Amino acid sequence: MTAAEAGGVTRLGSGGPWEAVYGYSRVVRAGDLAWTAGCTSTVDGQVVHVGDAAAQTAQALRIGLDALAEVGAEPSDVVRTRMYVTDRMYADEVGRAHNAVFGAVRPAATMVVVAGLRDPDHLVEVELEAYLGQR
Repeated sequence: MTAAEAGGVTRLGSGGPWEAVYGYSRVVRAGDLAWTAGCTSTVDGQVVHVGDAAAQTAQALRIGLDALAEVGAEPSDVVRTRMYVTDRMYADEVGRAHNAVFGAVRPAATMVVVAGLRDPDHLVEVELEAYLGQR
């Protein structure tokens, strides 16, 4: 990941196709808090697991957790997640994929049905927030 630090804030980019164009970081850490940008099932600029909301969720969560790991966070540090799904029919499979990762952690979570995402093949986007102050 590419890094930028200023005033105790660490910003890391993954080199994803939209970060430089849209002006955002994959993950930002400020003190004991860390946030990811929205993570989708995009690998090397290509949407993977097209048509499979559960697999897209698992991939997006891996991307988000990998980004959080870059700033020192572990899955057990995640305190909040947001899931954006393009159709309510995906809610249960997205929720089960979330549970497979966070069932023991049980962060505060929100799932919202949205009209669409950046790429029409994206079925889900996730955001993760972590608190690292318990160490």
